[in-house]
Amino acid sequence: MANQVSFDTIPSSIRVPGRYIEFNTRNAVRGLPQNPQKMLLVAPMLSAGKQAALEPVQLFSDADAADLFGSGSWAHRCVTQAFTNNAYLDLTVIGVADAEAGVAATGSVTFTGTATSVGVATVTIGGTAYQTSISSGDTAADIATRLRTVVNVPDTQVTAAGAAGTLALTAKNKGAIGNEISVSATCTASDISFAVTAFASGDVNGDIGPALDVVAGKRYQVICSAFTDDANAAKLSDHIEAVSNAIEKRGCIGVMGWRGTLATGTTFAGKLNDGRITVAWYKKAIEGNAVIAAGYAAVLAYEEDPAKPLNTLEVKGLTVTPDSDWPLYAEFNSALYNGLTPLEVKSNKVQIMRAVSTYTTNATGTDDPALLDITTIRTLDYVRDAVDQRIALRFPRDKLSSKTPRRVKSEILDVLLKCEDAEILEEVMANKNLLVVQRNGSDVNRLDAIIPADVVNGLHVFAARIDLYL
Repeated sequence: MANQVSFDTIPSSIRVPGRYIEFNTRNAVRGLPQNPQKMLLVAPMLSAGKQAALEPVQLFSDADAADLFGSGSWAHRCVTQAFTNNAYLDLTVIGVADAEAGVAATGSVTFTGTATSVGVATVTIGGTAYQTSISSGDTAADIATRLRTVVNVPDTQVTAAGAAGTLALTAKNKGAIGNEISVSATCTASDISFAVTAFASGDVNGDIGPALDVVAGKRYQVICSAFTDDANAAKLSDHIEAVSNAIEKRGCIGVMGWRGTLATGTTFAGKLNDGRITVAWYKKAIEGNAVIAAGYAAVLAYEEDPAKPLNTLEVKGLTVTPDSDWPLYAEFNSALYNGLTPLEVKSNKVQIMRAVSTYTTNATGTDDPALLDITTIRTLDYVRDAVDQRIALRFPRDKLSSKTPRRVKSEILDVLLKCEDAEILEEVMANKNLLVVQRNGSDVNRLDAIIPADVVNGLHVFAARIDLYL
């Protein structure tokens, strides 16, 4: 006997003659869902910003970032960096106010002497150069006075003060994040010398916890944090775990940056050990961790194919470091074994070497490469989304009979095969027998499934032997 046709809107009790035709759109979608990447940026703002702290705002360019978050704030710098790397980015930003107990980082450049030739004095702060010309006879105090004027412009991350030949610099945003502002100086005039004091003493960052709570119910595929202190990193990890679980299903990854040494970076990543967090390491970068993270996150958000490696993609807006600061092969390899994503300089561009997660060991402390590449968890998120969409479309209000598991299994298999066609999964038919859909033994209204997902891996290593014949 043929299957009985079921209707959603046409009752079976109709006796009035007529032609009754409804529309069924449940089977309309036969392909895979799109994979747009929404990015959330959480970064420090200034009290001068027009946007209220902890209030998310969607941006489509960096044009308003200075007004919204305060000119020269970390949020301003990060938004600019994000759009530099992805002009079509779907970006939401939450500004975080400085902690009430926060202390601003300070640094300085002190000039001495009197110029005996013309030249230029340059002070580079956070990757931005500030210059003044020098005439013969200019004193150190003359040079420092002019530089204070040059530095004290709205976009600068710091304010400049001081007396005599000292350029005293104070970070606009309070907190330990200010210690990441780099400062250097050069001078081409004769008989002028200088001494640089690096930024330090910044303490107590703002708290990203309340910002993440505000958006806990919304889906963002990429969440970028400007902060890299342990407390905020742990809160980011906890938030991502909470929204990405089997109940919430809003899978996402967290992104941070690191400009310090390999040793400090691997220690930081090791504390996280999270398959959903990736940390871009750019050794001795001129820009701060926040700027590194913003650019890297925007590049990740640009790639909608979850399985495609990020190798060789450029992170724009980062200053090329001197050759002497470039990591050796052993350092790159160690970084990849310890949960850091190295950025390297190739053809005068800063590029992603290989994007990995911070997850390296399981709960017993055993080495576990299951979630090594950040593409793995992104692929699993996509497959979950695709299966979830198909079940929601095909079975919105179906009855559960002995025939239902077979129909559900057929739809899931179709999704997996389409994922194989898109080179997101592989060996689907070989694993077909591992696909299980069955009625739950305790709940008569529930179906349980086991879905095998052999993710497509990235081509990261090619090894060959060249045999010589004479």
